[in-house]
Amino acid sequence: MNLRRDVFQAIADPTRRAILLLLASQSLSAGAIAANFDSARPTISKHLTVLTECDLLSKTQAGREIYYQLNPLKMKEIADFIEPFRLMWEERFNRLEEVMKQHQNKK
Repeated sequence: MNLRRDVFQAIADPTRRAILLLLASQSLSAGAIAANFDSARPTISKHLTVLTECDLLSKTQAGREIYYQLNPLKMKEIADFIEPFRLMWEERFNRLEEVMKQHQNKK
């Protein structure tokens, strides 16, 4: 059975978000990634599998080591999806701020 992973469920996990942050600036081997966490290596391996299945990470074999790196195109896809919501809330907060200023000026 081939399960399709949801990218938003993948990034909902704090450990997976931490892995993404760790890989934002450099590619690392699974062992180097696991060394940054208190979790067992198989647990980190499962997180890497989920992130890879969602195309958030890609992996490259170098000898016996597998190196993971962030997939910037997939991250941009997520950011592009979220951007309209961010703009909407920013506009709402700006309007609220204006209402509050007007209310304070009336006092």
